[in-house]
Amino acid sequence: MNQKLKEKIVESLSSVLPVTCIVLILCITITPMPLDPLMLFLVGATLLTVGMGFFTLGVDMSMMIIGEKAGAQLAKSKKLPIIVFACFIIGFIITIAEPDLQVLAGQTPAVPDMILILSVAAGVGLFLAIAFLRNLLGWSLSRILMICYAVLFVTSAFVPKEFLAVAFDSGGVTTGPITVPFIMALGVGLSTIGRGKNSDSDSFGLVALCSVGPILSVMILGLAYKSSATDYEPMIIPSINNSQDLWLAFQHELPDYAWEVFLALLPILLFFIVFQIFFLKLRKRQLIKILVGLIYSYIGLTLFLTGVNVGFMPAGNYLGQQLASLPYNWVMIPIGMLIGYYIVKAEPAVQVLNRQVEEITGGSISEKTMMTGLSIGMSISLGLSILRVMTGLPLLALLLPGYALALGLSFVVPPIFTSIAFDSGGVASGPMTATFLLPFAMGACEALGGNIVTDAFGIVAMVAMTPLIIIQLIGVSYNYKTKKANVPVSEPLLNMELEFIDLGKEEADDFQS
Repeated sequence: MNQKLKEKIVESLSSVLPVTCIVLILCITITPMPLDPLMLFLVGATLLTVGMGFFTLGVDMSMMIIGEKAGAQLAKSKKLPIIVFACFIIGFIITIAEPDLQVLAGQTPAVPDMILILSVAAGVGLFLAIAFLRNLLGWSLSRILMICYAVLFVTSAFVPKEFLAVAFDSGGVTTGPITVPFIMALGVGLSTIGRGKNSDSDSFGLVALCSVGPILSVMILGLAYKSSATDYEPMIIPSINNSQDLWLAFQHELPDYAWEVFLALLPILLFFIVFQIFFLKLRKRQLIKILVGLIYSYIGLTLFLTGVNVGFMPAGNYLGQQLASLPYNWVMIPIGMLIGYYIVKAEPAVQVLNRQVEEITGGSISEKTMMTGLSIGMSISLGLSILRVMTGLPLLALLLPGYALALGLSFVVPPIFTSIAFDSGGVASGPMTATFLLPFAMGACEALGGNIVTDAFGIVAMVAMTPLIIIQLIGVSYNYKTKKANVPVSEPLLNMELEFIDLGKEEADDFQS
C-alpha cells in the first residue's frame, strides 16, 4: 500500500512540476513576484502534490468501487420509477457535497447561497435520471445533447449578462473531484442494462448530461432574480513576514477545508453504509479497503483544496495583474496557452477519467492520447479566454460556434468518442481552473479595467468546451484510419496512440478477446 501511495505521489509530482517551473521562470524574468505570494505558491504546490497522490489512490480504493457496485445493484432492480428516483437522489446528494459548488455560490450575485446550491443539485439529479433513462432505452446521446444545448442557448438570450458567464461556468465547476469519480463509476454499473449497441459508449456520457443541469438552473435563477449586481472585491494577498506567518496562513484555512471535505464525503459514506447493510453485504476485507480508501480520499482532498486555494489563488491573480500591466501584454496569450497545456495534468478528476477510458476500452484509447487531447484543448481555451479578457469579446461569440462544431461532430464520429468528449469537458474544468486560471483572468481583467463578472468569468465554460472538439477530432482521425485499413467502424475500438499507427485487424481481435 505504501508503495502504491509513493507511485501516486510521484505521478502527481510529474503533473504539478511543469506548472511550478513555468511560474518560477516568470517570477525571475518578466513578472517579479513578492516573496509573500511566491512562498504561498510553493507550499501550496507541495500540498497539492501530496494531496493529489492520496486522493487518486483513495478514489481507486473507494469511490470507484462504491459507484460501480451501486450502479450494478440499481441495474438489477425491475422497478423503473424506483431506479429513476434513486438516480435523482444520488445526483442531488453528491452535488450538495461537491466543494466547488460552494465557490460558485459565493460568486453568483444576488442569489442566496442555499437557494443556488439546492437548485443546482436538483438540476444535476434530474439530468442524472435522464442519463439513466438514456442508458436503459438506448437514446442517442448526440440528439439529447443537441436538444439540451438548443434550450440553453435560446434561454441565454433572456438571461442578464451578469448571470450568463457564471451559469456556463457552473456546468464545469459542479462536476468536480467528488462528483466525477462517483458518477463515472455509477455509469459503468448502469451500462449493464442498456439497450444501446455499444456498451462502452453507454459507460460514459453521465457527466456530460449532468453538466447541463447546473447551467440551466443558474439561468432560471437569473431570470427569476433579474439582478444586475456585479459585486467584486479584489483579492487580498496575506502578508508573510516570516516562516511562522507562512505556516499560520495555511493552518488558519486547513480546518475549514477539512470540515468542508468531511461534509462532502459524509453523504457518500452514509450512502455506502445503507447499500452495504441492505444490498451489497461485502466481506470484511473489502469493507476495510473501501473505508481506508475514503480516509485516503479525505486526507488527499483536504490537502489539495488547502494548497490550491491558499497557495495558487494569490499567485494566479498576481501573475494575471502583472502580465496585463506589461507594455507588451499580448504575451499573456502564449503564456496562458503554455500554462493551460500543463495545468490540466494536475486536475485530480482528469487522472480518474483517463484511467477509466483506457480500462473500459481495453487500451484502445490510451491515457497518453486522452491527456494530449485534453492538454491541447485546455491550451486553446486559455488562449481564447485571455483574448476575450483583453478585447471584451462576448462569451456567446465563442461558445455558440464552438458548441455548434462539437454537436455537429457528434453525428459523424463513433458514439464512444462523443460520450468521452462531453464527459471530458466537465472533468477538465475542475479545482485548478477555479483556483488558478480564474484568478489569473480576474487579475488580468482588473489590471485592464474590464468588467470582472462579464469578461473574466466564462473561462471555466471555455475550458469545458474545447475538449469536446479535440477529443471528437481524434474520433474523426480514427474513422479515417479505420477506413484506410478496411476495418469496419462497427468493430470494437482499435489500439490508438496519438500517432494512430498500425490500425489493423489484429488489434481488433485482441481487444475483442
